[in-house]
Amino acid sequence: MNSDRQNPNLQITSHSPDETIQLGEKIGTCLKGGEVITLIGPLGSGKTHFVKGIAAGLGATDSRHVTSPTFVLVNEYTGTKMRLDIYHVDAYRLESVGQFEMLGFDDLCRPDSVVLIEWADKVKSALQNIDTIGVEFSHIDKNKRQIRLKNTPDYILRNDNCQDFCKSQQKKY
Repeated sequence: MNSDRQNPNLQITSHSPDETIQLGEKIGTCLKGGEVITLIGPLGSGKTHFVKGIAAGLGATDSRHVTSPTFVLVNEYTGTKMRLDIYHVDAYRLESVGQFEMLGFDDLCRPDSVVLIEWADKVKSALQNIDTIGVEFSHIDKNKRQIRLKNTPDYILRNDNCQDFCKSQQKKY
């Protein structure tokens, strides 16, 4: 994956939950497998909406079934129409990095899957040797969000599905 990295940082303004889902969907269509995506931001900032979009972009029949795994810790989304399996991890309730590792994180990281980790800042030390795509969310107002993409692979940035959407709403920082 490193050879495909350009390492740019993009800042995108989402004006609604639907736009956040759209961004996730555009990125989902570009994913190759083996990616670990960290999602950081306060409650209600759009992390789960973004995952709904990723699932739709990977071919989920109904991404409305995507929910935050706050209490179960890991949700798995698979299906005959999906290009890649999704493991959606929520580290919010974890009390230690050891608990995260006991979830079998290493087993989730496969070339035929994508791992998305909400509250990844809580398990940062377990991810320090992993090449991750970072997504940071922050509130601007009730519906508007600032979304920062970090360490974004070139194969996502150069994909026609993503370029138009990102160009219309991005700002490099």
